[in-house]
Amino acid sequence: MPPAPRGSPPAHGATVRSRYFLRQVAQAILTVAFIVLVNFVLFRMMPGSPERILLGRNPNVSAEALQQTKERWGLDKPLIPDQFVSYVVATVQGDLGFSFVYRGKPVTQVLAERVGPTLLLFGLGELIAIFIGLAIGAYSGWRRGGPVDYVGNGISLILYSMPYFLIGMGLLVIFATALGWFPTYGMVTPGATYDSVGEHAADILAHLALPLATVAIGLIGQYSILMRASVIETMNDDYITTARAKGLTGGRILRHHALPNAMLPAVTLIAVNLGYVVAGAITAEKVFNWPGLGTLTVEALEARDFPVLQGVFLLLSISVVAANLVADLIYGVLDPRVRT
Repeated sequence: MPPAPRGSPPAHGATVRSRYFLRQVAQAILTVAFIVLVNFVLFRMMPGSPERILLGRNPNVSAEALQQTKERWGLDKPLIPDQFVSYVVATVQGDLGFSFVYRGKPVTQVLAERVGPTLLLFGLGELIAIFIGLAIGAYSGWRRGGPVDYVGNGISLILYSMPYFLIGMGLLVIFATALGWFPTYGMVTPGATYDSVGEHAADILAHLALPLATVAIGLIGQYSILMRASVIETMNDDYITTARAKGLTGGRILRHHALPNAMLPAVTLIAVNLGYVVAGAITAEKVFNWPGLGTLTVEALEARDFPVLQGVFLLLSISVVAANLVADLIYGVLDPRVRT
């Protein structure tokens, strides 16, 4: 029997990778399509009349005014299929409609104005939590049963069980109200003028300190707990035993052998947390009145601004799907077994 061509294994591996990639992307696209459908139906099931919101809550609005408003915003057409088809076509084109509360301002513009503060807050918070949480978890798991493990794991469990709003309120009471070190709300000082970019940046950093600490503290616990469990699980594997038999130091075994494999679950958690940035922003931003997507969500919910709520929900959902897709692809690279 003739030997197989030398190029067969790489070609087969490339085919497996391509199929895995296409399968994950197809699942993500189908999920997004289902989200678009749910996004259309969900907010139209909420109580309240959009035309009443547009015209204010004046009970003396005439029937003619209501009808004109419905026609202007396309609310007089049948829900299915007219409004649904228009919604899908507009969403695919990147048109999310106009805000009711902001009187015709495009939803994309409203979201764009709030994305920056949220990314600043949670982007930095994620980075700080990743480095500190993974470091604590890795060292606690490697020194399992020692004083560092008991203290580090105990603190991590406490932090993991505390919601954002509780952490934020505690920091506000101590460092803003009692000590007066930091501002209590907002992103900048209202009415302040700045002589330089440095002064403006310093004001933003002062307002950012407590919200950033809240987000980072809230995330450190889960990263630490997961990393500790992963390191403990890898300690009994054969390659760790072999590395010890070779006489390698504990630090080298941890860095070069245990951590690369223990990082697999952490990669998934990090990617998923990045997708849930808006969901976490709601409570943290509301406590500090941070002008991000979380605060916008609460404002739109209170005012029943359906287009803005649809935009936030769609943005959040697509972020979660994209984060899961990235996590699956990275996981497939780090662990080829999942591609089969």
